[in-house]
Order: sequence, then structure tokens, then C-alpha cells
Amino acid sequence: MSGQDDGERDFDLKWADDAEHKEPSARARMLAARWKENPPDPAPFRAAPERAAPRRSPWVSTVIVLGCIAAVILLLGWLEMRSVH
Repeated sequence: MSGQDDGERDFDLKWADDAEHKEPSARARMLAARWKENPPDPAPFRAAPERAAPRRSPWVSTVIVLGCIAAVILLLGWLEMRSVH
């Protein structure tokens, strides 16, 4: 295409884009040949998610965090009280 000017090149691209029959890509041809001999198992578009363990209430996490904070405060207070005596 080095000898073609822009007008001829644009015409060739338009002609190729407007073609009625377009050849499939190499990957599409490879998969079609492979699937002709060994078709893939049917699969839903989106598989159902696997069952997960039931989630805890958000309040459980809040109680655990606040309990840990209270335990640290009590431990620090107990250590402070022991060091005073």
C-alpha cells in the first residue's frame, strides 16, 4: 500500500468494511473446529453463586469492637492503679 494515496486507501477500507461476508477471525475458526469434534458443556450465562456461610449481623461486629475497646481501657486502668500503690 505504499504506492496508494489517502483517497485510494480510504476507498479500500470502506470497501472492506462494507463487505457482505466477513471472514471469521483465526480464534473463531479454531474454536469452531474444536467444538465440532468436542462441543463444550452447556453453562448458564451467570452461574449461581455457591452457598456462603450466613453473615453475622453488623451489630455483632460493633459489639466485638466496643468490647475490645472497653477491655483495653479496663486493662490500662487496672495497670495504672497497680503502679500507683
